[in-house]
Amino acid sequence: MTKPYEAVGLTEKEYKKIVEYLGREPNELELNMYGVMWSEHCSYKHSRALFRHFPTSGKRVLQGPGENAGIIDIGDNLAIVMKIESHNHPSAVEPYQGAATGVGGIIRDIFAMGARPIALLNSLRFGDIENSERVKYLVDGVVAGIAGYGNCIGIPTVAGEVYFHDSYNGNPLVNAMCVGIIEHDKIFRGNASGIGNSVMYVGAATGRDGMGGASFASVELTGESEEKKSAVQVGDPFMEKLLLEACLELLETGSIVGLQDLGAAGLTSACCETATRGEGGMEIDVLKVPRREKGMLPVEVMISESQERMFLIVEKGREEEVKRIVEKWGLHAVTIGKVTGNGRLIVREGDKIVADVPAYSLDSSGAPRYYREYEEPEYYSELKQLDLAAIPEPGDYNKTLMELLTSPNLCSKEWVYRQYDHMVRTSTVVKPGSDAAVLRIRGTRKGIALTTDCNSRYCYLDPRAGSAIAVTEAARNLVCSGAKPLAVTDGLNFGSPEKPDRFWQFREAVTGIGEACRELDTPVISGNVSFYNETETQAIYPTPIIGMVGVIEDIDKHCTMHFKDEGDIIILLGETRDEPGGSEYLARIHGLERGVVPRLNFGLEKKLQAFILSAIEKGLLKSAHDISEGGLAVAMAECCMERELGAKVQLETPLRTDAVLFSESQSRFIITCSPEKLVELRQLMAQQEIPHEILGEVGGEELKIDVNGKNIVVLKVKDMKEAWRGAFGCLMS
Repeated sequence: MTKPYEAVGLTEKEYKKIVEYLGREPNELELNMYGVMWSEHCSYKHSRALFRHFPTSGKRVLQGPGENAGIIDIGDNLAIVMKIESHNHPSAVEPYQGAATGVGGIIRDIFAMGARPIALLNSLRFGDIENSERVKYLVDGVVAGIAGYGNCIGIPTVAGEVYFHDSYNGNPLVNAMCVGIIEHDKIFRGNASGIGNSVMYVGAATGRDGMGGASFASVELTGESEEKKSAVQVGDPFMEKLLLEACLELLETGSIVGLQDLGAAGLTSACCETATRGEGGMEIDVLKVPRREKGMLPVEVMISESQERMFLIVEKGREEEVKRIVEKWGLHAVTIGKVTGNGRLIVREGDKIVADVPAYSLDSSGAPRYYREYEEPEYYSELKQLDLAAIPEPGDYNKTLMELLTSPNLCSKEWVYRQYDHMVRTSTVVKPGSDAAVLRIRGTRKGIALTTDCNSRYCYLDPRAGSAIAVTEAARNLVCSGAKPLAVTDGLNFGSPEKPDRFWQFREAVTGIGEACRELDTPVISGNVSFYNETETQAIYPTPIIGMVGVIEDIDKHCTMHFKDEGDIIILLGETRDEPGGSEYLARIHGLERGVVPRLNFGLEKKLQAFILSAIEKGLLKSAHDISEGGLAVAMAECCMERELGAKVQLETPLRTDAVLFSESQSRFIITCSPEKLVELRQLMAQQEIPHEILGEVGGEELKIDVNGKNIVVLKVKDMKEAWRGAFGCLMS
């Protein structure tokens, strides 16, 4: 028979700790409050100990981890607010609402800091789309949910990524990222300061949707998960738009002391988190909370995750002022409690006390903290072995390149992003389809570049190296856009931390991210951990999503990946090595996911990134594109697509032809310049000792690649583009 504490996701040891905190047995409400707050989703009890590996401070960091979102300075009294969050389990059982409410939640995290949201991004993972109607259903629902919420609220969805692998069958990943802009002196934080100040509830009424969502996100998905739809919230983007504008107007009045989103664990988390950041205590009355359903019990009110709700700490005596502004926007605004200094969270139902607990004991500071055992997975050493001699070279490289360009992971995702409004607010300078999105910062000459990145196959074969590559790949995308990388927000998606091999993957990934962020001076300022991403049969590939932002001091000097003009000179930066391990070529063409992942040289990486930024600043480059999945041949094809400009490339190499074309060696870029700029560019490369090779020039209607004097690839750009653009739509039809 299931014990009460087991029903809310707690262990016997954790239950005994609660009894110790209270000095008595908890009642049903209190037990449920601990259940949601001590879930992995809210407490990070298995992961928090490893966060020390992340660099989280720096001269530009105005707010690091621990608040609703992180903040990084971009100069001129302006800052970027950013965070990424997962909504994986809800999206697995209710894809539209799961994805939509993931977007809504991350938007609230941004304006809870006082910032106006200006852009949305996402990172999505699904199972085998070529052989599963269920996967197509999930893709369709998730993309529609993201579009439905972002488009309606009027925030552009400007960038993202979509990848497929059968490890995600049954457990898709939906990571939503939001970015906002704020002036330094207008930053707000979620703390309940000032004894006697009022606690006000603003926004939509509370219902029974989202019940136990935090706990649901902290267990493995099973065959019973389809019955968990009550744990999925229901979103209303039009209500969120009203809430956003009301909160930003309130912050201008000076009446607000603290602001918090009612997200995971609902009122319970908002109360305890703001209390512990402030005076330490709080008292609320659940009877005063607006409800949209009759007969709701205190426990339902306290753990509901109904959407579009905010929690305000208001200066005493200014409650009516707040109420007038909020009601002008057609929303609820009621006083439900007050800030106290006694260190306790007291929940009343009218005159009756229904919960009385130490506030800090619910918060992550009072939650259990585990140091799990870990061990290297059995597959790790075995999969490093790769017999290159046993891998035949393609007989037809034209066919091979077209197969890669039309594969689910490399084909155009236009089918996805054309559903997103990426031009609303009219600040989008570089739309989806280039290395990174670029937005203009209004009222300045500045711009920002944004991206999300992760190669989960690398992270499976080598979690530490793969996670470091995810960071450097994100930075390369920003640099190719002309932006200096500034900061990271990470979405760490893994299997069960209670299994030693899964926890080893997580531990290695955190170490790799920390190392790369220190090397590139891109501190981790916010993020999210999502564990238990596995079904009864398998875990997902480790997927640490890296969201990154960079600044462009002069928006007119931004750069894109596409070839621009006939006669431009094509140059390869970096070194191509025989490194097929973990490549898309090896997986797609030969059905192999094994080998040593490409080596990362931070010294070379930093040198090349600095060079590209300086060359763009000097106006020497026409285009810049990093070489990633698919290798040189795929990167060349991508550069040709936008303007249907061909290229003729000649390579001299001792390597195998398939290695030259499809190896995914790191720290490589394709750049172009006009013939008139070549001398100056070569002088700059010589001064900075940049390894490079002039490949050929832009022009014609075909992509021609000669290797050691032989015609290896000859493809019409128009044919490549049509196949590349149409492949995803064919998959979804």
